[in-house]
Amino acid sequence: MSSQRNFMIRDGISKFCGESVLMIRSELLQVLARENPELRLEDVERALDTFFDEISQRLADGGRVELRGFGAFSTRHRDGRKGRNPRTGESVEVPEKRVPYFKPGKEMRARLNVE
Repeated sequence: MSSQRNFMIRDGISKFCGESVLMIRSELLQVLARENPELRLEDVERALDTFFDEISQRLADGGRVELRGFGAFSTRHRDGRKGRNPRTGESVEVPEKRVPYFKPGKEMRARLNVE
């Protein structure tokens, strides 16, 4: 199981968790396990891994994942371009690629902008 994944959780959600602005995967697992004491930690970890693996696979297949109230994950196309190697200053070709994109949902935006 991949323990190298980090996730940024910003103000609104981190206040709910009562922790710092940066939340890493192990902290997220602890919060989920604490909120669901009837589940073993291994089961929570497997569910979280499955959740993120399914999102990743759907995006890799060119799909979109929408979580109502949270937001939508999709990919965007970036054209190839000429870049510059910052170390040497020489021009390099940057190939076209797809990059992940997240659009927060209406409820998420409202929660982040509460005054």
